[in-house]
Amino acid sequence: MLTTAALARRIDAAQGRIPCDLVLKNVRFLDVFSCAFREGDIAIIDGVIVGTIPGLAGKRVIDCGGDAVVPGFIDAHVHLESSLVTPETFERVVLPRGTTTVIADPHEIANVHGTRGLSYFLEAATHAHLDLRVMMSSCVPATVHETNGAGTIKAEALRALADHPKALGLAEMMNFPGVLGNDPEVLEKLVAFSSRVIDGHCPLLRGRALEAYASAGISSCHESSRLDEAREKLGLGIAVWIREGSVAKDADALAPLVSLATSTSLGFCTDDRNPLDIAREGHVDHVLRKVLKQVPHPEVVYRAASHSVARHYGLRGLGAIAPGYRADIVRLGDATTCAVRETYVAGVPATELVSRGKAAPDASNSVRTVVPEASALESVRGSVHVIDVIPGKIITGRSVGRDDAPGVHRLTVLERHGHGRPPANAYVRGFGDSFRGAIGSSVGHDSHNLIVVGKEASDMRVALKALAETGGGFVVVDKGAVLAQLALPIAGLMTTASAPAVEEALTKLHAASKAVGCALHEPFLQLAFLSLPVIPSLKLTDHGLFDVDAFAVIGVAA
Repeated sequence: MLTTAALARRIDAAQGRIPCDLVLKNVRFLDVFSCAFREGDIAIIDGVIVGTIPGLAGKRVIDCGGDAVVPGFIDAHVHLESSLVTPETFERVVLPRGTTTVIADPHEIANVHGTRGLSYFLEAATHAHLDLRVMMSSCVPATVHETNGAGTIKAEALRALADHPKALGLAEMMNFPGVLGNDPEVLEKLVAFSSRVIDGHCPLLRGRALEAYASAGISSCHESSRLDEAREKLGLGIAVWIREGSVAKDADALAPLVSLATSTSLGFCTDDRNPLDIAREGHVDHVLRKVLKQVPHPEVVYRAASHSVARHYGLRGLGAIAPGYRADIVRLGDATTCAVRETYVAGVPATELVSRGKAAPDASNSVRTVVPEASALESVRGSVHVIDVIPGKIITGRSVGRDDAPGVHRLTVLERHGHGRPPANAYVRGFGDSFRGAIGSSVGHDSHNLIVVGKEASDMRVALKALAETGGGFVVVDKGAVLAQLALPIAGLMTTASAPAVEEALTKLHAASKAVGCALHEPFLQLAFLSLPVIPSLKLTDHGLFDVDAFAVIGVAA
């Protein structure tokens, strides 16, 4: 909390009566208010910017040699669990990339551990240098057509956590059919958070249905994959977060949306991005590089990446380089390619930050199931409904074909939270005509049951057994042997291992998936979304094959 003494120090430093802690001299800084770069210095005291006019003295002075400097990037929507690491490790990975604030929805861990999972993230946020803001997960579970570990988190439980200083608003309302159908529990949550920001999730929703969804007070959506879809949402006052995750890749399609006029209602997000992609390509900086290739005005892109998101979420004092704003700053070697040279968090270089402690996660084995015999993993034969994977998208196609047609593979979801449900089996196409063996995961959005794809049921059973023994993770199997595996003992979603160790394990897993003929660039997260029943068009939950368009379980036989 700001004190009168601290405020007096700011005022004194701004007028040169006392030296600043840090002065970044000779910069071209982004003025997000006029959307133009200006020349000057950035003077900082107690983590806050107090001046941009050259001439203030500092205890530490860094000559930036005319580099472009922009506000820290804000990830407008992220499931941090998809990074596979704890919040403490996550911040060490993304801060050097320029991400200084994230709007996190921990509904992955909430589906496994309930409000304990939300509380863990809130506690982690209090220790973080990264400005971690936590949205209260609105759809746990996402629908009634799946089984999670936590049961249903109701509005009352969310309200009990909402006064935490790091709690921001209501996370993505994925149950858009529930909104449109006036589901009482959905309406209760919307009313409970009506004075706060409410995130949306409405892929391919259009027309009157979209207007009804917006009228419920939902003010953002990160699920647009088509340009006309995104334009329609903007026209209704719904902020559009342009996403580039490890699977869902929308930046190329939506970059033409970015202009001076729209930049106040746009932002960027990663949603679900694994640590291997962050290490190799980047985080929000990767999204920005893709957009910058199509948008000739970098100042517009950087405004959307910071100030626009901060204003949307009511984050006062964030998202600008101006007096009174927190000194979350990204120094760029080249603004046109988002070449990050240094990140400053509250005026401290990210490389100099010292750990402030960490929250203790629950690492007990959350896989409580008996692995069935291979025969239980076999589905009906003959003419069947097939889920068609679309590379680079989390929406799926659908078709009817023979179960033994080229490229068609078995798909199983096994409830793992101790309710004793039998496996649900179906078919999928898209992992490659020559794919053999099996790939399994405990990351199965959003209820996070075990999910495995394969050619032979015997290999699929080996994969499920390996996951059960390690408390979850990723695994690749061929001819009855485990080729590669990554254990994720925290809720079957995360590990306390270091980022380099996770990257090494993922590298081996990707190599193994290619060795068994998998054609997908990111098979593990692609697999995870095949069980998410709020993304069109055909998915598989532990209840069975789910027709998202009809919002009902259907038979596998065509």
